[in-house]
Amino acid sequence: MDNSSRFFANKDCEFYPCHESDSDINCLFCYCPLYNRDCPGNYEMIERSGRTIKSCKDCTFPHKSENYDVIMSLLRRD
Repeated sequence: MDNSSRFFANKDCEFYPCHESDSDINCLFCYCPLYNRDCPGNYEMIERSGRTIKSCKDCTFPHKSENYDVIMSLLRRD
């Protein structure tokens, strides 16, 4: 399989799929490495218990294999 190192779907996971999707979800970045960074995905900042936190519940950016290179490039910046 081409680019098999860029995609992994853990369909046995109790949380799979973690987001609504029309295709398989890439679990390679299950815990998004961009959470503490400015992510190009669809996130929002929300108030929770008097704090502002990042909510990624509607973000599928790290779960798409075509975004692998973008994620790796953003991680290499720091």
